[in-house]
Amino acid sequence: MFPRADSSPSLRLLAVALALACAVAGCKRAEREEPPKPAAAAAAPAPAAQAPARTREQAMTALLALPELKAWSQQIEKRSKGKAHGAVIEDDPLPREINGKKYFQLTFVENRADDVRRRESFLVAQSGDEILVEDTETDTLLSLQEWRRTIERVDLKSAE
Repeated sequence: MFPRADSSPSLRLLAVALALACAVAGCKRAEREEPPKPAAAAAAPAPAAQAPARTREQAMTALLALPELKAWSQQIEKRSKGKAHGAVIEDDPLPREINGKKYFQLTFVENRADDVRRRESFLVAQSGDEILVEDTETDTLLSLQEWRRTIERVDLKSAE
């Protein structure tokens, strides 16, 4: 028979080595295997894929691309003989939140040498294509389509 003192450290060392080997093998296996994804998460599109975010500059460009603002810019240049220009400026750098959606606060102005005259204020969605118009007379927000139906009133604003 072996003395108890000699075999006990060897058995302990062997048991520890075996446990360590099993733990390392289990970790390696966990690295290779990817956990299964829930079916609902795999089917739902990512929020970023629904509506790409736009920058402030992209929002300003989208506003300047509106036919109404292009026409206003041309009118301003023509009436002022090139001394004034149409421009989009930011009202507030903080986004405005409406019904959980964030908007850039932008204004189309007549940019003159001695002053700046506000023509119309817009809210441009940070994600998606939505543009709202602030009606200062009624203190309401209009969709772009609603605003276009009342554009005659807006066209009467002075460019001089």
